[in-house]
Amino acid sequence: MIAEETLVKELKQKDTQAKAFEVLIGIYKERLYWHIRRIVLDHDDADDVLQNTFIKVFRNIDTFKGDSKLYSWMYRIGTNEALTFLKTKSRKLGVSSDELIERKANTLEADVYFEGDAIQLQLQQAIARLPEKQKLVFNMKYFEELKYEEISKILDTSVGALKASYHLAVKKIEGFLENH
Repeated sequence: MIAEETLVKELKQKDTQAKAFEVLIGIYKERLYWHIRRIVLDHDDADDVLQNTFIKVFRNIDTFKGDSKLYSWMYRIGTNEALTFLKTKSRKLGVSSDELIERKANTLEADVYFEGDAIQLQLQQAIARLPEKQKLVFNMKYFEELKYEEISKILDTSVGALKASYHLAVKKIEGFLENH
């Protein structure tokens, strides 16, 4: 696998940019897709947001300073793109972002791209009912197994606040699952 510093350098040079971008997509496409999918819940929406994320990464790679890992920077872009997408879509439908996500969670069973069993379905429905920040922290910690320090860079918040959010999310999910 190519070193991150080398990849960033190649992404910033016009003569190696296209090839380096193909490598970047190969490395991060699936991870970013699932990160985004857990936010927007819908496969087609996740594909659209993923495409927009990679376009933003491509257009803004020159602004990447290397203060964080490349994937942290990309996750932040993907997270922001997904949240903006949900806000725009919910505004068009005349509902809140939370209501939109809850509707999507309630129709997950009918989604041909949803591969989970009944327990996975209930878990996704419980996660969908969490406040935005708790949902993001829970998904990144539980599914993606990111460290609090990494999540802190992605969400630009303190490790302490993340631990509290994660703890609250777990308690709410446990409560939901016990009642359903």
